[in-house]
Amino acid sequence: MDLQLKSKTAVVSGASIGIGRAVAKALAHEGVRVVAVARRQDLLEQLAQEAKAEGVEIIPIVQDIMQPDAAQQLAEAALGKLGHVDILVNNAGGSRPLPVDAPDSAWDEAMQLNFTRYRQVTHALLPQMIKREWGRIVNVTGKSEPEGLNAAFAAKAAVHAWAKGLSREIGEHGITVNCIPPGRIMSEQIRRNYPEDYRKRFAEEEIPVGYWGEPEDLAALVVFLASPVARYITGAVIPVDGGLRRYQF
Repeated sequence: MDLQLKSKTAVVSGASIGIGRAVAKALAHEGVRVVAVARRQDLLEQLAQEAKAEGVEIIPIVQDIMQPDAAQQLAEAALGKLGHVDILVNNAGGSRPLPVDAPDSAWDEAMQLNFTRYRQVTHALLPQMIKREWGRIVNVTGKSEPEGLNAAFAAKAAVHAWAKGLSREIGEHGITVNCIPPGRIMSEQIRRNYPEDYRKRFAEEEIPVGYWGEPEDLAALVVFLASPVARYITGAVIPVDGGLRRYQF
């Protein structure tokens, strides 16, 4: 299938490792001009070099998304590199398990990282999407079945609600907004926190397809949703989890 992505432009946050890295490369291989954003300069430069060796271009921007005014700075830097942004993939974030007596500052930090920055970067780039009457916003979020108190789950639920409302406001401008909650996707963090024997047992007992996903499994859906072909899909939450979640909708 021709996804009609050649000559499109994209910004991918959290792009130095894992899902974001796979998304940036997948888009680039479809002919998209990609700006990859992350905090770690060495990993971004490695990504850009790998892309070049594969015959595609990824433009690195080093940005700590938690710094003041980071969203506006990111939007301005991306527009400076690309001229305009067609596709935004919000992927930066991280798990934040908290005790019941956690201070407000811990909740505020988690909400800023996992929700507020998604919203701010999106709204900073929306005017030029509206002007061009085309855009794709894809948010990598999180599961809705928390096994305990985790501020990131609450923040990602907020992303789902915000994205649904936003999709209804801007659909008339040819802009779609969708969310992808990943299941168990292999990453640097997963390998560090979950030993191989646990991963094997969990896959056998909990994941119907019987294995943990790879970042490329999720990247494939991001690329499709970012394409003109997916024009009639918006306001959706589509999990990529090998059948892990247990509820029917």
